[in-house]
Amino acid sequence: MKSKLPKVMHCIAHRPLLMHVIETALGLKAERVITVTAPEMESVRQYVARQYKHSVQNAIQPEQRGTGDAVLAAKAALKDFSGVVLILYGDTPLIRPPTLAAMVEKLKADPETALAVLGMEVPVPNDYGRLVVSKNGELERIVEAKDASAAEKKITLCNSGVMAVRGSLLFTLLAKLNAKNAKGEYYLTDLVALARIAGHRCAAIPADASELQGINSRDELAKAEACLQTRLRAQAMAGGATLVDPSSVYLAVDTDIGADVVIHPNVIFGPGVRVHDNVEIRGFSHIEGATIHPGAIVGPFARLRPGAVIGKGAHVGNFVEVKQATLEAGAKANHLTYIGDAHIGEGSNIGAGTITCNYDGFDKHRTTIGKHVFIGSNTALVAPVKVGDGAVVGAGSVITEDVDADALALTRAVQKQKAQWAKAFRRRKKH
Repeated sequence: MKSKLPKVMHCIAHRPLLMHVIETALGLKAERVITVTAPEMESVRQYVARQYKHSVQNAIQPEQRGTGDAVLAAKAALKDFSGVVLILYGDTPLIRPPTLAAMVEKLKADPETALAVLGMEVPVPNDYGRLVVSKNGELERIVEAKDASAAEKKITLCNSGVMAVRGSLLFTLLAKLNAKNAKGEYYLTDLVALARIAGHRCAAIPADASELQGINSRDELAKAEACLQTRLRAQAMAGGATLVDPSSVYLAVDTDIGADVVIHPNVIFGPGVRVHDNVEIRGFSHIEGATIHPGAIVGPFARLRPGAVIGKGAHVGNFVEVKQATLEAGAKANHLTYIGDAHIGEGSNIGAGTITCNYDGFDKHRTTIGKHVFIGSNTALVAPVKVGDGAVVGAGSVITEDVDADALALTRAVQKQKAQWAKAFRRRKKH
């Protein structure tokens, strides 16, 4: 990845790769979830602990001696566990829960099957290990591409590395692994041969190759992002949203979009967004950590930052930024406005060029605007400040004190006019 950031902490759809895998495991209602990390990956362990507390355990692999050795590191965490153990990879984030459930069900349905390997159809030639399956459908062995015969290289069912193994057999089989290979590592793939020698059956479970994309480069990260975005867009449209140009809309994995929502081109969603029914989001808007209530219109070119709450039927227009602020039902800020750390009451109108001056260089302060208030264009509201219900603030004002309900507040200088001055000025310039 050419990065100081651990590979599994790179993100797709605003979620780290590892977190996608953990969420999938938790979605299966796994009894135990264990991450295996290298000693130097303390930042990863801390992140997982913050996100999941006691829901996820960690095991440390002291030396990186292969995939089999990595699973062996989880032995203490899986003590006395006899159920099905799923072995997943932190850099393979796109596997769906039903795919993993199929592996678990195979082992539950067939007591003679010791393990199942997830396979994928990949056109040849390729560098994946091949899954050699017998005529009766049993997995006989996994052959690495470099060791495959000419006939075996024609096999298109390839090894993804993902396995389901009976917990009662897993560590007995792992104890028989050896590192007599070119890399001097303990290969998880050798479990298939060891299980069959012990008289057990093995199975190959086919899956869509798009779910099994591993990520080892920025290019592969981008391809996984594209795949996940396609899924998320399809999910939003299946839920009743209209995406005018789906390929130009980017969603976070937790974006929650209601029915009869219309999303125009070039809209980007960051994490933590809830869009209720009957909302229209116009083009080139950027939305993160916000809640948008029914009937609201956002954009074009709007920015909603974390803590933004847009009320029922409210309008947030072009080049308006909202942060840690609530616009109540029917409130409008249609042009060129910054609303930060504020509460805008029902039916109030915020004129073009208005800013809430919320930061004094040290602390943030709040602006509170009542119901049915009219704020004239190019107004600066210097927080902390309150504007009462029904008040009017004249255009071009700098408001530093509270405004009473139904009052008019303005801070303009007296206008002066000099007759014929402009005509005389132009005459002087000509000479």
